[in-house]
Amino acid sequence: MKNFFLFILLLPLTLSSQNSIHGVFSPIEDFTYAFLYHATPLGANYVDRAKLESDGSFTIALDSTAKTGMYKIVYALPPEENNFDFIYDGKEDVSFTFNLENGIEFIVSNENKLWSSYIKSMELINITISNFYAKESTDKTIFKDIFKTLSETQKGYEDASKGTLAATFIKANRPYIPEGFEDLKTYSKHIKATYLTHVDFNDNLLQSSDFLIERVMAYVFGMTINTSNDTYKKDIDTLINAIGDHPTVKLSLLQSIWQRFTDLNNEELANYIADSYLMDLAKQNNFQPLVEALTIYKNNSLGQVAQNFDITIVKDGETKTTTLHDLEQADQYLVIFWSSTCGHCLEELPKVKTLVTAKTDLKIIAIGLEDDAYNWQNEILNYPDFIHVLGLGKWDNSTVNAYGVKATPGYFILDRNKIIIAKPIDYEALEKSLK
Repeated sequence: MKNFFLFILLLPLTLSSQNSIHGVFSPIEDFTYAFLYHATPLGANYVDRAKLESDGSFTIALDSTAKTGMYKIVYALPPEENNFDFIYDGKEDVSFTFNLENGIEFIVSNENKLWSSYIKSMELINITISNFYAKESTDKTIFKDIFKTLSETQKGYEDASKGTLAATFIKANRPYIPEGFEDLKTYSKHIKATYLTHVDFNDNLLQSSDFLIERVMAYVFGMTINTSNDTYKKDIDTLINAIGDHPTVKLSLLQSIWQRFTDLNNEELANYIADSYLMDLAKQNNFQPLVEALTIYKNNSLGQVAQNFDITIVKDGETKTTTLHDLEQADQYLVIFWSSTCGHCLEELPKVKTLVTAKTDLKIIAIGLEDDAYNWQNEILNYPDFIHVLGLGKWDNSTVNAYGVKATPGYFILDRNKIIIAKPIDYEALEKSLK
């Protein structure tokens, strides 16, 4: 009877048995909290947080209901830039150390130690391959030995990872192994051709991790030097075919690629992605913010007719209302988005005024983004030759939103037909464009 009651007492403890996530951040002054999220293909779900102790450590307990899969630690803002993934199999604790210089090192967790060890091993072999080609060696014996080591290392880790979640990543990262000696050009071509072969874009674990986005970005941006736009387009088309029929995965990956091309100011490629794939995906998934972002970006690309807006001109005491498109005062127009409360604007506008003094074929349209008209009315007296437009509402103004302006001053150069011919990012770029 005593044994029966002992079993009853121990049962709740067994059912609520826990694993824990334990970490040590250093130096402690760089960190305050650790936020834990469960990563899914559609995003990340908040789990818990912990304030770091004086030694930089924290512990978050996970009970038996915690799902297996990918988890994410966010350690600073912005969260999308200050985080890392790890694997949780529901069977073992996860313990690690982390600092910004050396990254993460797993102390406890066979899953994560295995994946981390695999990555380091492959990096070392890849360095050896790079050194071989850097020396322009043609020694077939050395070449064979290097790739024999690569093949054996891959097989060894695949065998060791059987039955683990880490096996999914190790298989997806399976490298290209040449059957015989290849020069650098041939080897590079084959690497690119097979880079996505072993990636299962339908796998939930891969979708929940950073693996897919890192793989895809490396494929598009890291496989070829001096890639032309035509090559980029072919690579994007190949990527779409490799992903297959999975709209949400396509949407997520293509949005990241589109953003990279916008950051690179490559409007042709950004708009190619939007027109060919991303806009339809955004609409199908009812992702209205992305639809708007793609539309605004394309509308303000070089070669597009600038977005129209109302203009009130006072001349000889007479007020005339017109629009940008109806304006016929010059061969070129410089549209400036500025604000009377913007320090950079107040520094640059006098320079712009001086710069265009001799340019009789150019007219400046200055759109003041303001909360009220008081300061603006006083400031515009310094620029009597400008056409001034008051944009009340500041960043909520419809015109600034239509032009996608995120910072002031912002410059757009238009031809006589109001077609955008340049978008200088600062005064120095404006000076070069006008010259």
